[in-house]
Amino acid sequence: MSHAHTKLAGLYAYPTVIPEIPANKDAKLVLVTGGAGFVGSHVIDRLMLQGHRVLTGCLDNFYTGSKRNIAHWADHPNFCLLSHDITDPLLIDVQFDRIYHLACPASPPHYQSDPIATLKTAFMGTLHMLDLAKRTGARFLLSSTSEIYGDPQVHPQPETYWGNVNSIGPRACYDEGKRVSEALVYSYTGVDIRVARIFNAYGPRLSPSDGRVISNFLTQSIQGLPLSVYGDGSTSRSYQYIHDLVDGLLLLMESQYSLPINIGNTCEYNLIQLANLVIKITGSASDIVFAEAPIDDPHRRRPDISRAKEILGWEPKWDIEQGIRETAEWFRTISMELRPEI
Repeated sequence: MSHAHTKLAGLYAYPTVIPEIPANKDAKLVLVTGGAGFVGSHVIDRLMLQGHRVLTGCLDNFYTGSKRNIAHWADHPNFCLLSHDITDPLLIDVQFDRIYHLACPASPPHYQSDPIATLKTAFMGTLHMLDLAKRTGARFLLSSTSEIYGDPQVHPQPETYWGNVNSIGPRACYDEGKRVSEALVYSYTGVDIRVARIFNAYGPRLSPSDGRVISNFLTQSIQGLPLSVYGDGSTSRSYQYIHDLVDGLLLLMESQYSLPINIGNTCEYNLIQLANLVIKITGSASDIVFAEAPIDDPHRRRPDISRAKEILGWEPKWDIEQGIRETAEWFRTISMELRPEI
């Protein structure tokens, strides 16, 4: 684990003491959309610790984000929270150097609850942020997703694979929304763009109600409930710890490469393997139960990260046991805090 990761140890959840932040003569003015969300708040932590003048824009409408994720920066002079819905234009007289466009619900229960809002965020939100980047001359990073590959017929998935997506299925609002976001940034002229295709991330600040598998398994195991495996358990994914993802996003932003890059872990686990690993790490006595698989749920997903290794010098550092152990500790803390008084 690197020195930077060690320094972040106090920021895994909701710190009360902020580490000393060094002066940075190359500090940039950075906007993070979705900054109160799971990924966005960790990006903010890293940028703040590097001494950037982040956030004279953290932009969020708190649809799935939480002010608690960024509350530890509230009084810092380099930080400013803007509450704004990016489906509306942002008319602000600020010259940003970098825009991390991370705003969009990413879990199926969230993005399927209002498909039109998800699609508007993907298209109109991205268009408005591109307009802002063009006006201010900011470099623009789009957080895309492995979901643009759909239920892939190529494994692992390289960036050159065009995908296998059902455009009228229940996941289409997110899958096709991100695909049109990519089409939009590559059609837009006059903006210096970066595109990260993110594969399943987890870690502290992941919402207990997120609805994706690691969140579900941890919540159920900590409560002593059976772990719900959807389908026959053979569905597989690769899971990356949040600090690896943030490493990749920051390296990509500062690179000179404009084509999409996969950011993900190459260690693949099926649902049975993952359930047993969570039970082992949490010391739970939970059983495993089976339920009907969701419609259009991709059977396998694992990134080819050759491009990230070659272009960014990036590859994951955190193994899944270490990551799940730290995430489980955070989930236990949250479950105690949310427990009603007796």
